Amino acid sequence: MDKEQFKEQMKKRAYIEANSEMHLHMHEAAERSRRITAEINRVFHTAEELRELFSELIGRKVDDHFGLFPPFYADYGQNITVGKNVFINSGCCFQDQGGIEIGDNVLIGQQVVIATLDHDLLPEKRANMIPAPVKIGNGVWIGAHATILSGVTIGNGAVVAAGAVVTKDVPENTVVGGVPAKILKRIGNK
Repeated sequence: MDKEQFKEQMKKRAYIEANSEMHLHMHEAAERSRRITAEINRVFHTAEELRELFSELIGRKVDDHFGLFPPFYADYGQNITVGKNVFINSGCCFQDQGGIEIGDNVLIGQQVVIATLDHDLLPEKRANMIPAPVKIGNGVWIGAHATILSGVTIGNGAVVAAGAVVTKDVPENTVVGGVPAKILKRIGNK
């Protein structure tokens, strides 16, 4: 299985059985991701060097206004898309096998976790996984230590408060916070 075949299966939210061809592909891709993220995290890099390394990780060029403060970790690396003018602060962990889409003008705080896989709930099938993408709209701010779970869409202009655990979609122009995250207020005159 190659990267494109795997990503097509992830778009379909295909069930991933332990030790299947998809699962083995994930492990092979994880080695590539660990190699690149180890380089990102190993020594000081200029902003330009970090953009080049992150572009290599995700397999497409990020814009000249992309910013990253290491360390950064990604389980797969090749199923992340990033819009323009995105900033990712230090210590973030992206489990991106199921797909992570980040819009334009997004700020991601320190130690944010984005997870796109769930394990089967049945103990005898626990090693199997269910993917679902995370989509982050334009102009979103995700506060430090927030966790975004699989299948969540965060609407344009939304704010996720620090430490929130987001289990459901976030409407645009709202502030959510808490565990699990709930709407705290609307942004603007709406």
